[in-house]
Amino acid sequence: MSRRSNRGPKVESLAPEQLNEGRQVLGKQIWRILPYAKAYPRRVLSGIFANMAARFFDLMPLVAIGFAVDYFTSDSMSGPQLIQDMVLGISDNPAIGYGVLVFLGFFCLAVFQGISEYSWQTLGYKIQHDLRMDATRSLIAMEASYYDSRQTGQIMSVLSSDVNQLEDIVSDSSTSIIRIIVTFAGAFFILLSMSWKLAGILFGPIVLIVPIVYWFTTSVQRKYRKQRESTGDIHAVLENLISGISVVQAYNAQDWETARVARESGSYRDQAMGASKDRNRFVPMIYVIAGIAFGLLVTAGGYLAQNDEISTGELVTFLLISTRMTMPMFIFGVLVNQLQRGEAAASRVFAVVDLEPKITDLEDAVELEEDIVSVEFKDVHFTYPETTVKVLSGISFTANGGDFIGIMGHTGAGKTTILKLLMRYYLPDSGMVLINGKPISNYTLDSVRDKIGFVSQEPFLFYGSLKDNVIYNQEATDEDLETALRLAGAWDFVDDLHNGIDTMVGDRGAKLSGGQRARVSLARALLKQPSLLILDEASSALDAETERRIQENLLASGSDRATIAVAHRLSTIRNANEILSMVDGAVVERGTHDELVAADGVYASQWTIQTGDLAGLSPVEES
Repeated sequence: MSRRSNRGPKVESLAPEQLNEGRQVLGKQIWRILPYAKAYPRRVLSGIFANMAARFFDLMPLVAIGFAVDYFTSDSMSGPQLIQDMVLGISDNPAIGYGVLVFLGFFCLAVFQGISEYSWQTLGYKIQHDLRMDATRSLIAMEASYYDSRQTGQIMSVLSSDVNQLEDIVSDSSTSIIRIIVTFAGAFFILLSMSWKLAGILFGPIVLIVPIVYWFTTSVQRKYRKQRESTGDIHAVLENLISGISVVQAYNAQDWETARVARESGSYRDQAMGASKDRNRFVPMIYVIAGIAFGLLVTAGGYLAQNDEISTGELVTFLLISTRMTMPMFIFGVLVNQLQRGEAAASRVFAVVDLEPKITDLEDAVELEEDIVSVEFKDVHFTYPETTVKVLSGISFTANGGDFIGIMGHTGAGKTTILKLLMRYYLPDSGMVLINGKPISNYTLDSVRDKIGFVSQEPFLFYGSLKDNVIYNQEATDEDLETALRLAGAWDFVDDLHNGIDTMVGDRGAKLSGGQRARVSLARALLKQPSLLILDEASSALDAETERRIQENLLASGSDRATIAVAHRLSTIRNANEILSMVDGAVVERGTHDELVAADGVYASQWTIQTGDLAGLSPVEES
């Protein structure tokens, strides 16, 4: 269930300086959990009423004990007529009646407390799930540029530990708030009805808690937020370390990485210790105030009892309730501390929930229902966000159904960027990208991508089986699956595996070679039967013979399919209808393989180098 409409101000970063850093008592973000709770009214209401009932039955035995003391010391019943009737209704012997009444109070407390805990805990789990899903939807919708400058570990920290922290707020803090309010309110009215003087003595010092709470919340809030940030930094470093463990070991960088983890862990330690220092000054203050109130109560209560202003039973009830209030006062200190932790977590979680992608469907965008029969770039210019160097300068070309367009050039020439614009991972600065003669933005993102088969230069496989990775988010029969694998040149090695298509590939396909991952990724794209196939260095990890067979398969299987391929290895695009030769973001040559070789330009130079025919190169070119 999505609640994306409940958004705050747009935030595009997880950086703490862009999250609300003002001095706030309890912050603003944590209260945004409330609309999520409204989706489950039955659990909220049952949690509230069960907790209120539990608090009533928690205080009832204390009142009953006080009346019982009066009965035992004066041999006459006291208190409201309703309680006297209840006691006599239980037994003709008031002593037995008071005892049973105390037992019933504890029994009902156990029942209603159990209902309350279950209601709030399950509500917390549901809200945790909804928050994580809303944050995930926001992240998935973000364009590729969002992830260019952000660490995976930081994002994972938000989706895991920060969301879990908010679940604790719902399941623990909510019940604590109700417990404190109901216990204090119930005790106040019970004690006020017995003696307004003692009630004033007990509750008067409690007002001193207010300035202490304000001091604590304003001083510790930023420390908790920075502590949450440090947690994300640790996750980021550890994620990098584990993902790149082979590089770490190859460069004997174990000590260097250990030091890096130590720096981030030390930062977390220092932030946590600073928050702990404030916290452990705050909680003792609560106990000091409680000690003042209870000490005055004992002295004043004894004086009033000696002067017959209250009965012995009432004094006993006062003392029992005052000691019972020690726990809510301690809980109050813990609650404020927990809410401050929650505010820090909420700031990070809702910063993700509030993300809005810059690349979205236009209001009048329509579904691309027909196949892609033409792709055209018209004078396209592009610069990556937060950079000043132009990556593409005036790119123009056309690919029709059945065409094979090859793109070559040195590293950084802008080849892959063309494919990213076609996938709408980025928007061009100027110029137009057309699909079937219309601007690509006229169509919905999903419908365009449904028509495209995309194979990146770093093929990504998810943890799971080969079958799961090829079928990924598609529907296919076993026959379709085998056909795609054969076209991608993957069937032979898959068939030789012990578990065949059900073989587990490991995290990111770690159990497969680079060439095997490339072929599985290509099979995934071909299973879509796309009308446009985009290959970004898709065959760079393949041997020449395997590449040749795959090319023959692709040419034989897709006569109406347009193919745009980026390649460093020119044998990959030798048979293209048109080859674009790029230098520094501009197309400097175009034509067929034979035409470009004859032109004796950039393409011909690279072809000569790759085929090993260096005789025609000048000394400068050879060097």
